[in-house]
Amino acid sequence: MADPIGALAGQMGINGYTTRPLIGGQGGGIDSPIRQVPVLPATDDENATSFADTLVRSLNSVSDGQTRANDAISAYLRGDDVEVHAVVAAAEEAQLSLELLVQVRNKFIEAYRILSNMQG
Repeated sequence: MADPIGALAGQMGINGYTTRPLIGGQGGGIDSPIRQVPVLPATDDENATSFADTLVRSLNSVSDGQTRANDAISAYLRGDDVEVHAVVAAAEEAQLSLELLVQVRNKFIEAYRILSNMQG
C-alpha cells in the first residue's frame, strides 16, 4: 500500500521522514496487520513551522501544480514549443496532488467525527 503521508511529507519538503511500527514493533492486535506511524523530525530551532503554516504551504503547492498544468495545456493548445509528454506529466502530477489532498481532507474529517462522537 502506498504511503500518502510520506508522499505529502516529501512534497512539502520535510526532511528526515521515516516510519516506525506502532507500539514497539507490535501490530495493533492479534488479527491486525502492522501499521506504520509517521515520525516527523523534532525541531528545536526558532524556524519551526506550525501546523497551519504546513497546511497552507501544501495547499499552495497543490494550487501551483494546477496552475502549472493549466499553463502547459494552454501553451500546447496555442502551438508553442511544448513537448506532449511534459503536458501529460504536468496534468498527471496536478491530478495526483489534488487526489492526495482530497484523501487527507477525508481523513481529517473522519478523525474529527470520531473525536466528536467520543466526547458526546
